[in-house]
This record gives sequence, C-alpha cells and structure tokens, in this order.
Amino acid sequence: METYGYLQRESCFQGPHELYFKNLSKRNKQIMEKNGNNRKLRVCVATCNRADYSKLAPIMFGIKTEPEFFELDVVVLGSHLIDDYGNTYRMIEQDDFDINTRLHTIVRGEDEAAMVESVGLALVKLPDVLNRLKPDIMIVHGDRFDALALATSAALMNIRILHIEGGEVSGTIDDSIRHAITKLAHYHVCCTRSAEQHLISMCEDHDRILLAGCPSYDKLLSAKNKDYMSIIRMWLGDDVKSKDYIVALQHPVTTDIKHSIKMFELTLDALISFNKRTLVLFPNIDAGSKEMVRVMRKKGIEHHPNFRAVKHVPFDQFIQLVAHAGCMIGNSSCGVREVGAFGTPVINLGTRQIGRETGENVLHVRDADTQDKILQALHLQFGKQYPCSKIYGDGNAVPRILKFLKSIDLQEPLQKKFCFPPVKENISQDIDHILETLSALAVDLGGTNLRVAIVSMKGEIVKKYTQFNPKTYEERINLILQMCVEAAAEAVKLNCRILGVGISTGGRVNPREGIVLHSTKLIQEWNSVDLRTPLSDTLHLPVWVDNDGNCAALAERKFGQGKGLENFVTLITGTGIGGGIIHQHELIHGSSFCAAELGHLVVSLDGPDCSCGSHGCIEAYASGMALQREAKKLHDEDLLLVEGMSVPKDEAVGALHLIQAAKLGNAKAQSILRTAGTALGLGVVNILHTMNPSLVILSGVLASHYIHIVKDVIRQQALSSVQDVDVVVSDLVDPALLGAASMVLDYTTRRIY
Repeated sequence: METYGYLQRESCFQGPHELYFKNLSKRNKQIMEKNGNNRKLRVCVATCNRADYSKLAPIMFGIKTEPEFFELDVVVLGSHLIDDYGNTYRMIEQDDFDINTRLHTIVRGEDEAAMVESVGLALVKLPDVLNRLKPDIMIVHGDRFDALALATSAALMNIRILHIEGGEVSGTIDDSIRHAITKLAHYHVCCTRSAEQHLISMCEDHDRILLAGCPSYDKLLSAKNKDYMSIIRMWLGDDVKSKDYIVALQHPVTTDIKHSIKMFELTLDALISFNKRTLVLFPNIDAGSKEMVRVMRKKGIEHHPNFRAVKHVPFDQFIQLVAHAGCMIGNSSCGVREVGAFGTPVINLGTRQIGRETGENVLHVRDADTQDKILQALHLQFGKQYPCSKIYGDGNAVPRILKFLKSIDLQEPLQKKFCFPPVKENISQDIDHILETLSALAVDLGGTNLRVAIVSMKGEIVKKYTQFNPKTYEERINLILQMCVEAAAEAVKLNCRILGVGISTGGRVNPREGIVLHSTKLIQEWNSVDLRTPLSDTLHLPVWVDNDGNCAALAERKFGQGKGLENFVTLITGTGIGGGIIHQHELIHGSSFCAAELGHLVVSLDGPDCSCGSHGCIEAYASGMALQREAKKLHDEDLLLVEGMSVPKDEAVGALHLIQAAKLGNAKAQSILRTAGTALGLGVVNILHTMNPSLVILSGVLASHYIHIVKDVIRQQALSSVQDVDVVVSDLVDPALLGAASMVLDYTTRRIY
C-alpha cells in the first residue's frame, strides 16, 4: 500500500514535466553559448535561520558539485548570528561552505516593532553586499521577514530572484510575506501541484515556475538508514527508547501573540501531565518568542527531569529524532511537511499551518484552548505509525533545480511579465467610469425558464429578462447569447459597468472549464456543453459557470444569511432538490464536481422512484415534481379538491394545488406534505451528522411549507450535539441569479479595486 501511495504521489513531479526537462537540456547548451561558454552563473544563496538552511543546504551542495557551471556566494544574516538561537551559522561552516558575508540584521526585542526594524536594518546593509558580490541570481527561501528584505533589495538592484516554496498557504502573516516575495521574484520553485496552481492564479509566468518538490526531501528520504539510537541518547538520555519520546516545536503567531503564548502554556501543561520524555526546541525569533521562553522558564522546563530544552539541533540529527519519535507536537511547518516522510504522528496546534497540505499523520487541534483537548490529542496520536507521505517531494528536487538554473538566459529582459487573464479593454479613469455601478450579468437556466439579469454589487437586480427555455441546444445557446447581448447593451444606458458573466444551470458542472458535464432530465440536449467559450467570445467578458445549488450557496454567502459564516449548508426546494456546501468559507465542489447533490441522499430503502434512477431519495419525496405526482394521483381519484377549490380544465394539476388543498383541510394532502417534509428533515439530519454546519438554509418556493416539519424531525432524530443548529428559510428572492452574479463580483472586484 505504501509503495502504491508513493507512485501516486510521485506522479505529480512527472508527466508534462518530463518533456519540460528534456526541452531544458536542449536549451541549456544554447543558453551556455549565448551567455558565453566560460561564463559561470554566479549564484548568491542567502540564509536567515536554521529552518531555511535545511531547505537551501541541499541546493548549495548541488551547486558546489558543479563548479564548471556555477559560482556560489553565501550570505548569512538573521537569527543565524545570535547566541540565544544557537549561533547556527556554525553548522554552515561545518558543512564546509565559505561564508562570504555575515550581516547582523536582528534588532532584539522579539516584538512587532523589532521585526519591522530588523527588516529596515537589513535593507540598509544589503545594498553594499550585493554591489560587491554582483550575483546573476539570488536564491531566497520561504516567508520570513528577513527573506522579504532580501527579495526587496535584490529586485530594486536588478538582480534576478529565484524563490523557493512559493505558492503555499499556511495561515498567518507568513502568507502575506510569502506572496509578496512571489511578486518580486523572477523564477519560482514550488513543492506541490496546488502551490504551482496558486502561482499561476497569481498571474506568474508558467514557463518560470518549476514543480520540483522540497529540497529537504532529498536528504529526508535516505535518512532512516543511519544509526539513530546514539543521536536519541545524546539529546534525550540513555534510558530513552525509539518511539517513546516526544519532539515539541512551537512558534509564536504574530497576528495573535497573546493567544499563542496561552496555547504554548497549555501545551507545556499537557506535556507535563502526559509524563513522557520530551525534547523542546526554543521558538524562532518572531514577535512573542521572548514571552514564550519566559513561560518555559516559569514552568521550570529546562530543569524538569522529563524535558530537554535546546536552542538548536543540527538538521541531520533532527531528522533522526523526528523519524523515531512517538509523536511531534507544535505548530512548525516541519511537522506538517517534512515529518510526513516518516509517518511519525503529528499534533498541529492552532492556525499557524491551517492552510498547509498534510498527510494522514497530522491531527489538527485548531482551537487548542484547553489542556484537556491537547492531552486527548496526545493520547490519540502517541506511538502510532502512519504510512509515509510524499506530498512535498520525491527526493529529486535538487537535480531539477540545477537544470532549471542552467536554463536561465541572462540575455532575456530583466523586467518580469505577469500573465493576466484577457480583459475586454483598458478603461481610463474618468468621472463616468468612477460613477458607474459595478455589475454582473447573471444567467439562470431552469427547467422551464431562462432568465438573465443585471445585478449590482449590493445584490440589487437592476433589470431582469425572462424567456421560456428552448428544448434544443442550438435554440437555447442562441437565445442565451441574444439575451446577454441585449442586457449588456441595456447596462450601458443604465450606467452599469458589466464585469463578467455568471451562469447558474442544473446538472453537474466543471466550473474550472466552464463546461456542463451532465444535465438534469429537465434540460434536454445539455451534456458536455462548453458555455464559457461562446459567451466569452461574443461578449469579450470573463465567464463563470456553476451548478444552481452551488450558486444558491454562494448567494447566501455574499448576500444572505450565510454572510460571514465559516460553515453552512443551503438546500433548494423547487422542481428538484439541490444544495450547496460552504466549508471554511469556501464552496465544496468535490473530486468529480458532484458534491452537495443533497436531493439524492437516500432516506428510505423502499421509497418512490427518483429521476436519478435510484429510489427513496429526498427528491423523490419532497421536490415539486414529487408533489405534482402525488397531486395528480389524488386528482385522478377525485380526492384532491375540497370545498373552495377548483382546477380549470386547461390547467395542469401541480404542487401548489396540493399545498392549497392541505391548507383547506384535505387530510390526504396534509399527510403527503408531512411525509415530504419528514423526508427532507431526515436528509437535513444526515447533513448535520456529516458536515456539522453552523446553519442550514432552506431556499426555494417550498421552503416555508417544510421548515416546521424539518425542525420537528431534527428534535426527534438528531443527536443532541447538533439539535441547536439553526434551520432558517432564505430571505433571498432569486438565489440562483444572485449566486451567479456573486461568482463574477467576488473575483473581478478583487482585481480591479
């Protein structure tokens, strides 16, 4: 199983990249001739702390082994040169690297102001160094404030920058710094496919992005073969066995220092109670670290028999310690990245690494607000062994990076280019433009009607157009284009600036490509349909497409009762039953764009047939089609109409007639509605037990008729822990149109203003 997982993971570093590297090899010879055969690439590697050196050292060793191609200059700054943090520049010397320059750039204080002053001091000192070294390219790693100073200096001095580990997401101020360095950098080496996609989304040139994997994995994946017991005894004592100790590494969160210090205090209390030998590493130099050290000393950690507190462990030895630990705890990126290579259990505390990709070895304790919660996590994780994870690398990053460096053409223009998505035109800043209402064209493709609307930033429907939805593809696409062109022309008269087109449609949709994969039976000839291309070509506007249930959830997130909520679920009750799930503020699409098909949750094994081909689905009980089916049965048996009701001969019997009959006291109609509401309620209970959202929103024409029954079912059937979750009726009139508009407004305005 582990081997299979490795092959699966490894594939993300192959595929199109194999061809890419073959092309690089051909290109290298041409570039060497162009740059001058005897011209070596002068590479400056700047390292700021023990963590970034573990990633940069493998690259430095690789550069050093090819002196015919490269000339290496090493600049050391930051916490490397501070005694309280272990004077870690010595390990660079022990690795036999010549340090060209040492820069003392840290202003002590370990608070926010000291971090800013340290950046300023580095900016003052770096120009002289860079003028003297005159590198062709500077390699900068990660997301530290020192790295931001390095990238800023190099960019302003017209030195090319290669940024390692860009595109990743963690969860603190590091994200902002990392992405700022990305915008300054000319070339990018990323570790995962997601990071690569993030860089492309940030408008970076794909040709200057290398998916190489993490350089530290080149060393990690061969580390377990070494003698490790002597290392464990050296750092933790002679009586400690493999898998019977803990490694703790926790840093301050600069955006919430007070909470991170409290969390560190709770962590130490939990570790004391857990009563296992523990190696505690001092935190980094970020704001708040001084207070964390005070907490350690207040609790006597440095003198406690179960603890070993150290400022620094050489990376080779640290690898062995985490590889054979019973557990690692803290909030270091090492825990969620490198440790996964060994399958060592990890407890990730708080929000500092909340956005990182992780293996199954990581247990997140995001709200680490009690000692008991952390202690419980220790009992769950300690001593387990998980499959090894290769998310961040396959052990071949350095050869890829060296090839990439050789491919850099120094004759190319230095000014970097951004790959912005195409826009219609560049509009000048005049008073008319400023006074325009930023708006979106929203399209809703329903089973009966086709609607187009101009929707403002505030969610106001400025103008709406409605036509019957044609039965054939050709008629339908022509009508959509015609209505959108007319609406766009009308928007100019209404002083609305259209930013893009959002389309809500039934069926399964690939929103990345703008393609309807499979439609519902209500919309014919609507499978494998590319909606984005014809509309974008005709209107010269960006186009977004998504499923109508997802659009309803987006509408609630931007304009409705889901605004500001982290987790909620929307259920649409109309002709069919649909829905959308918002989790951690993001819409869930699923691996095959089939998430939130809530209407097809099965609530009965022997229920009525559903349009999906199954039976017993919520939609088979509670949709408008299901109610219409039951209404027709009653009408055919002369059991529908009661006193005060009539159905004209030319009018089809539908769900509304059933609801009217129930209101007028028809017991059979009332029973059908109760059954439908109960089926919907059971579906909501399943959702509560699966997703545990903070809110469930019922939307659509039938929502108000079901709400009370649904709440009764929750009280009777749901676990007590979710019975307090609120269930409400949406107050949005046109959720599908508003959701379609929100796709446009959320994305485009983020780029314009």
